[in-house]
Amino acid sequence: MPPRTTDEQPEIGLFEPLAGFAVTAATMFKKPNTESYPEQKVPTAPRYHGRHQLNRYEDGLEKCIGCELCAWACPADAIFVEGADNTEDERFSPGERYGRVYQINYLRCIGCGLCIEACPTRALTMTNEYELTDDNRADLIYEKDRLLAPLQDGMVAPPHAMAPGTDEADYYLGRVRPTTSEEVLR
Repeated sequence: MPPRTTDEQPEIGLFEPLAGFAVTAATMFKKPNTESYPEQKVPTAPRYHGRHQLNRYEDGLEKCIGCELCAWACPADAIFVEGADNTEDERFSPGERYGRVYQINYLRCIGCGLCIEACPTRALTMTNEYELTDDNRADLIYEKDRLLAPLQDGMVAPPHAMAPGTDEADYYLGRVRPTTSEEVLR
């Protein structure tokens, strides 16, 4: 067969133009894959990166030591941490310091999780909560009170002393048990 010149048009069969419509016709009769959000919420994957959470030890002291490594690791500059020193009268974490001010700006956060990897005490983790919308921009800057994990049974709200007979290493190694309010008052 001799080579075609640019002036010649290829022959089109009778049914070739209808082949494109066949794909459209096939999808017209399939069941739609629609989610009825927000009426029916589909569970997220277990490792989904949602809202951040500042964790606590079993006795209620905060895990955040105010080191600011999460803020340094954040590529979007969405985290602001201001550390302060613990005193014997006001102890918020078992170490020398704690995060006095902790803010995450969800208008900037890209959900990458680099802050989680940078945290040396596992104080910062991400939950499965994904509904982070608001009609006010200022409400999307989460302060420490909205980021802290809720108190569980056996936890006492800081400030309070470390558990009796423990030191900082016991906290970091997970050797602390829940306390009661009577133990804190001693």
